Amino acid sequence: MRSPCIAILGAPLDLGAGRRGVDMGPSAIRVANIGQRLRDLGYEIRDYGNIEVEQPESLPPGPKKAKYLPQIARACALLAERVCRAASQNLAPLVLGGDHSVAIGTVSGMSRFLRSHSRSLGLIWIDAHADMNTPQTSPSGNVHGMPLACITGSGPKALTGIFDYSPKVNPKNVALVGIRDVDIMEKPVVKKSGVKAFTMRDIDEQGLRRVMQQAVEIASAGTAGFHVSLDMDAVDPEIAPGVGTPVKGGLTYREAHLSMEIICDSGGMLSMEVVEVNPVIDEVNRTAELAVELVMSAMGKRIL
Repeated sequence: MRSPCIAILGAPLDLGAGRRGVDMGPSAIRVANIGQRLRDLGYEIRDYGNIEVEQPESLPPGPKKAKYLPQIARACALLAERVCRAASQNLAPLVLGGDHSVAIGTVSGMSRFLRSHSRSLGLIWIDAHADMNTPQTSPSGNVHGMPLACITGSGPKALTGIFDYSPKVNPKNVALVGIRDVDIMEKPVVKKSGVKAFTMRDIDEQGLRRVMQQAVEIASAGTAGFHVSLDMDAVDPEIAPGVGTPVKGGLTYREAHLSMEIICDSGGMLSMEVVEVNPVIDEVNRTAELAVELVMSAMGKRIL
């Protein structure tokens, strides 16, 4: 992270997923002592608490093809403002989710900040899923399967149009790493999007080091730097059981750390978020502990 000062922002959004519990993710990560551990690395930490998010128990789900859309849009717009404000104060935003819908807000905020300086943002998206559904292709209507599509310009205007411009990131500067579960109607969307997708097969064949080097190059080409969006379901559920949508065959413990270490070595990361930690199905906070470990590797912790 380029700034020595980190702004921690919690986004306990639990409206975009089909399984409840990820709203407790920010608390679980804080319980794993993320603030003090980053201070021990030499960062100044300002924890601004959580943004206000409506709870699904008191709300109708709304449109079947994009459930809770108005509420998610409001939360993302609020988060975008907070992220943009933090970046403008020379703070590096670190967002704790919540379901992956929050990325629409985080990336919008960083994109808006750089746009005000005539610069652009790159994006490294680490995930088991492509997250490029739209209401027309989604089999569930869950918005946490749509954020990368929205960020790159496809989806409901309430989400794509935050700050009145779209896309927030040029697809040619987006690297999608670790996917292994893509919906049938979503596959052609990914292929035509301009986003560079690295599947688990690519990682198996090329090795993680080569894949991450390419991801950094893509996200850095002509940009001011990049945002890292880490969905904890990218890691194999044997290691990270407490996630919103677990899928077998993910990154190993060392692969996950190596991906963060390579990102750190590049010097290009401007902001980061960690999402989809679900304490309800976790084991003694293992997944939140791992999330903190991975953030530490991304922020500069080394073995020697």
